[in-house]
Amino acid sequence: MFAALRKRLGRIGFIKPVGQRFVEVEGHRIDEDSVLMDKTFTVHTPLEAMSPIAVEPDFTRRYIDNENNEFLVRRIQNSFDRAAWEKEFVIIEGTGHAGVGSVFDLSNARVASLLQSKVVLVVKGGIGRAIDEVALNKALFDQEGVEVVGVIINKILPEKFDSVRDFARRGLARLGIDLIGAIPDEPLLANATLGQICRSTRGDFINGKTRSRRRVQKVVIGATSSGHDMPKFSPGTLVITPGDREDVILATLSTNELEGQAVAGLVLSGGLMPHQRVLDLLAESDLPTITSQLDSYSVANSIHSMTVKTLPGDVEKIDMIQSLIERHVEIERLLGKLQA
Repeated sequence: MFAALRKRLGRIGFIKPVGQRFVEVEGHRIDEDSVLMDKTFTVHTPLEAMSPIAVEPDFTRRYIDNENNEFLVRRIQNSFDRAAWEKEFVIIEGTGHAGVGSVFDLSNARVASLLQSKVVLVVKGGIGRAIDEVALNKALFDQEGVEVVGVIINKILPEKFDSVRDFARRGLARLGIDLIGAIPDEPLLANATLGQICRSTRGDFINGKTRSRRRVQKVVIGATSSGHDMPKFSPGTLVITPGDREDVILATLSTNELEGQAVAGLVLSGGLMPHQRVLDLLAESDLPTITSQLDSYSVANSIHSMTVKTLPGDVEKIDMIQSLIERHVEIERLLGKLQA
């Protein structure tokens, strides 16, 4: 959206008033999305203004103990003024559904009201559930006097795309809401990198850390004999196996060395390590290998439940996202509604 609006309007600002996932940047806790936007587009706004509030683990407890809403409101408003300075347009990114942040009196709906913003809702692909979620979220925005100008439905199954778009448009129209975008699911965007998986499983690289940006297309748990597992080791596969299953480790190494069979990587689970001779073979190979204290099931579950974020430098993903927005979101119509 930032790229599409910048192409049409010029100088675009960005702010994520309340962030739940943050990184440390020069002593400041900055939301990951603000860092991504700045590194991708060079927004020309101080990072601390693009991410004024980072919700730390004990943030809500401290707020309930010692309410400081007036201070937080001023911080958001002052940051928005800086984010909007010399900009033609500002994107304000929410966090979760309309009610997220209510526990410290700064729900997305409340923030939109404070900043006098209109709202575009983004919901996951489908018809019934998507429309139900829109109705529920819109009720809270209505309560705060905030106008919902349209809906974008994301991650629609390609084989159901035309049907979902048609019925969702008609279903939303019954609620008086416009469908302004319908985006098909693109599996590549949901594929985690080895680096993300390493962090999610609280692991460490013991080999191939330089390939931490390699993407995983499929996950296999090596729990049976290596003869049964090897046919599953297709290109892009991440193999999870206990660290003492040397047969599976050697089978993965063997598969990885075959031409055109680049296994994405290997996770040694349970905090176990193979014999030194196997470690030496791993070190001599180009197979990225992670060791984790979690058992194989917990590793697989952690990967399955991951929220896969787009990272700065993910050029292929960023280009694909921009292309999807240009092709599937009615940008001119959206601008007309925002400027009305």
